[in-house]
Amino acid sequence: MAIATISEIEKKVGLDTYAVENEGIGGIIKVKVSDFRVEESFKNIGLDPKGRFSVIQVTLRNWETNRFINRFARELKISRNRIWFSGTKDKRAITSQLMIVDAPIHKIEQIELNDVKISYIGRTHKKLKFGEHQSNKFTVIVRGCAKINGEPMSDDEAMENISSIISEMEQKLGPDIFPNWIGPQRFGGIRAVTAEVGVHVIEEDFEMAVNTYLGMESQFENEEASNFRKIWNETKDIEKCLEIIPQRLNYEKKILFELKKSNNYISAFKTLPNNLQLMFIHAVQSKIFNKYLASRINSNLSLKKPSEGDIVGHLTEKRNIDINNLTIVENETKNRIERNCELGRLAITGPLPGYSNIIAKGDSGKLEDKIISEMNYNKDSWQIEKIPRLSSSGSRRALTSSYSNLIIESCSKEVEENESKVWNEGPKEGDRWNPEGASIKFKFELPPGSYATVFLREIMRSPINHY
Repeated sequence: MAIATISEIEKKVGLDTYAVENEGIGGIIKVKVSDFRVEESFKNIGLDPKGRFSVIQVTLRNWETNRFINRFARELKISRNRIWFSGTKDKRAITSQLMIVDAPIHKIEQIELNDVKISYIGRTHKKLKFGEHQSNKFTVIVRGCAKINGEPMSDDEAMENISSIISEMEQKLGPDIFPNWIGPQRFGGIRAVTAEVGVHVIEEDFEMAVNTYLGMESQFENEEASNFRKIWNETKDIEKCLEIIPQRLNYEKKILFELKKSNNYISAFKTLPNNLQLMFIHAVQSKIFNKYLASRINSNLSLKKPSEGDIVGHLTEKRNIDINNLTIVENETKNRIERNCELGRLAITGPLPGYSNIIAKGDSGKLEDKIISEMNYNKDSWQIEKIPRLSSSGSRRALTSSYSNLIIESCSKEVEENESKVWNEGPKEGDRWNPEGASIKFKFELPPGSYATVFLREIMRSPINHY
């Protein structure tokens, strides 16, 4: 059987392997904006007619979450810190999520933005915390399924490969389980910039952090963006770069204006949204987690059956790890813990390192320590003195996640001419999709913090720019 290869970008962010060997189905997602839909599911949002805050459901079409929040706050004439939401979503998608806003509903109802639908739910006294929703419901169409050599893959061939992958993952990991990789979005998607910036933030070299954010190029960006980054790398000429910067690069533009005003790289870095600044740190931690997960798979160290020295955590109702309830597997507790892992009450965890986190023992601990040491980090690395709020105490993440309510079916291959530039231009060298190949629709549900793209990656095995 042919085996899909791993791209350099995937290796860079620790996505170094797959759970099982298979050709996959290839293909590409997000050909049309409507091909990727996600809706948050909440169990209880605590409505109160006397509440201070407005609860709204926001449906976005082709909006990146942070950019919408910035625009929405500007239209409402409030700080973005007075808008709370539970999760960031993919841009090229139709997304539906709850938001809580510290503004009266009559002001919210006056806002009109293209490709935005706002529905009033009620009032509450409660703010939303990140990851507070119960689950994410996805509907995703994979178009242009193709073999590794680029030939179209039929519906039957695609369905057979999907069935084989899911069956083998079930044998290896358990029913409805897949590796809990941290997806490409955490690393800046096709540019994979966030971990690179994060390395410099951890080193407290904010000049390099800013230069990397502005200048790191990607073969997948358009010509305008590539030219801007090239000129910045070659000249560091702020005025020239402000003249040629593409309109959509708002964050880069804010950085340049601050550099022009203050020539202070820390101030320039701080023009980025607080949650994006934190994401740079989280991206480095995520890279370490992914590398650990890949090393564990490659070392044939089970993701399902705990070994002595592993750190396991209790799974909450939302299938996330209770970080305050961790246990190191010891010889006398191993059988009991193994049974609870089989029952889905506990899960083996991997490191998101920080200044006060615990490290596993035994073979697992050696693997963790090796990866963290090779990247030249220790507990002191995660104390960011110049911007203390970016310091991270660390955490743990389950090595596996679960999907539910999975439905897979063939669907129409039709794509209108004006719906997708990528589709109209056809596959390029290095791509793995074919317009004559099958189109497969996936419906499934994931817990907060798990990525639809990494679940689909196990099935597709396409290059990273196909997600």
